[in-house]
Amino acid sequence: MAGEKGGGTRGRGHGSGLALTHENSVRILVAIAAVVALVLAMDVLALTGKQWLAAWIRLETHYFFALLGVLLPPAFLLYPRNRWLDASFALLTVGVCGYFFLNAELIVDEAWEFGAPALATWMSAGLWLLLLEALRRSAGWALFFIAGIFSLLPIVADVVPAPLTGLAASWQETAVYHALSIESIFGLPFRAFANLVIGFVVFGIALQHTGGGRFFLDLAFALLGRVRGGPAKVAIVSSGLMGSMSGSVVTNVLTTGQMTIPAMQKAGLGDEYAGGVEACASTGGVLLPPIMGSTAFVMATFLEVPYFEVALAAALPALLYFGGLFLQVDAYAASRNLAGLADEDIPSIVRTIKEGWYYLGAFAVLVFLLLYLQREAVAPYIATAALLVLNQFSGRMRWGRRQLVEFVTATGALLVELVVVLAGVGLIVGALSVTGLSGTLVNDLLFIAGDSIALLLVMGAVTSFVLGIGMTVTAAYIFLAIILAPALVEAGLPAMSVHLFVLYWAMLSFITPPVALGAYAASTIAGSNPLKTGVAAMRLGSVIYFIPFLFVLEPALVLEGTGADIALAMLRAAAGVWLIVGALQGFLVGVGEGFQMWARGLLLIAGLSAAAPAVDSATLQLSTPVLTTAAAVCLAVAVTARCLRRQL
Repeated sequence: MAGEKGGGTRGRGHGSGLALTHENSVRILVAIAAVVALVLAMDVLALTGKQWLAAWIRLETHYFFALLGVLLPPAFLLYPRNRWLDASFALLTVGVCGYFFLNAELIVDEAWEFGAPALATWMSAGLWLLLLEALRRSAGWALFFIAGIFSLLPIVADVVPAPLTGLAASWQETAVYHALSIESIFGLPFRAFANLVIGFVVFGIALQHTGGGRFFLDLAFALLGRVRGGPAKVAIVSSGLMGSMSGSVVTNVLTTGQMTIPAMQKAGLGDEYAGGVEACASTGGVLLPPIMGSTAFVMATFLEVPYFEVALAAALPALLYFGGLFLQVDAYAASRNLAGLADEDIPSIVRTIKEGWYYLGAFAVLVFLLLYLQREAVAPYIATAALLVLNQFSGRMRWGRRQLVEFVTATGALLVELVVVLAGVGLIVGALSVTGLSGTLVNDLLFIAGDSIALLLVMGAVTSFVLGIGMTVTAAYIFLAIILAPALVEAGLPAMSVHLFVLYWAMLSFITPPVALGAYAASTIAGSNPLKTGVAAMRLGSVIYFIPFLFVLEPALVLEGTGADIALAMLRAAAGVWLIVGALQGFLVGVGEGFQMWARGLLLIAGLSAAAPAVDSATLQLSTPVLTTAAAVCLAVAVTARCLRRQL
């Protein structure tokens, strides 16, 4: 910190100049790192039909060491502590990764991960420590402590109490395994990043920097601005779409929320409610295909399936969630007689599409390549190229040199953040792998739960939520995909449903107090009480607490089954969401308000019965016809009571 204090004692003008020069230098380095990383990623995919760097990138590990050596050093400059120390850490990281890059073939040929030379051992320990420091700076103390403690576990695995007792290793063996194996730093999370995530990050940032956010917002206003609660429904559509591409809840809230929240407030929605709507929509965006943020790509790697299968499986649960939000907003607006916006506040749909049609075109290219041609690795690069070329012909948002530099810098900053988190979480994966705890912890969970899948699901939901508070969503998902998901799969649940279940519950911390980071970010724009905004978001997004249990117990909701099974499951789940929303709001869309509390309780029971899958166990047997009949009876009693009360 001495350097920082020293800079502060100089004259104001001179000190500001130095700060500006240093900031620009960092931006340039981050931009260069982004360009080099993109060149590496695109060359490995042979996008031009030939690998121009094949003479240097002969092994997959060559690529991994090069990518880490390019993107990890800028982390110390983007999250500074002391200028000289930051530069030293960055140069050390370049040196360590460069050493491993030059020796990548020897590492494989001589199996250094099981017995490395002394210099490589010390270099491995250095990379381990440098990564943890970068993780502390970029992701915070919580993830740093979790990753740091778990990464040390192999050294003390034979002396720690159960259930963490496992195979022990020396610090040298642990360091080498972390740095040189493909099970730790370069484990599944990093490999998903290197092979899939980079391209989608570039597409999402390109969409934002070419004005895609404004286009989707205007399009949503043109389509939905006039209906009751219009601005809130606009926020759900626009923030959902942009959240799908940005992959970050808080970032999406702070960008699209700047436009949607004031519009909702102007239409008469309360401050806390407006913030809650934006938080829920941005949270749902990360669960919405076709992109879903970086976690979905890690999920595809874990499941060893093409990414498009994850996107398709996530489609119906996402529709249920956003359908629930729409119904909540519609009920809220109807019960308070909130009309839509005036005509003069609504953009022309013809002009909006005319000015931004190429956004839809780039999006269509992406979906076509993902779902039809199934070229998921190259799809985002081609879609990005199409978007940027069309943007330059548009005239309205055409880039100059400054906009290009801003785009490349923003790309570099996000890539740096992601590589640090994913490589850092890889340390946890590696520690569990080398100690053999991955399997034993699964068996411990199964033993605790006994034969109760319900108990195992509740344990999983609580654990996912708690980890989602202290970790990023991706980190929480990866941890539980190793520990919890195999136990649920072994208990007989479908793997795809289980992994989506973990992802949904890890996301819930963004709208659930006392943390509710998405809601708290929205409150800064709305000028509302953060805790009240969090409560409003939790109530608005309440269907998301039910949906994971529905699709994990009913595989048809993740497209496993016949067309008839899927259609029936979706119809029942949609009816259940409609009834649950009616119970929560006291206003059943299509019927109206006026339900007493006991009648609202009946609506809740009806909703759960309608959506619940059939139960066939030794202690309880409930077939689909029985559940449907129960739902119909509860609904009939509640609606009849409401009608009689209104007549009196």
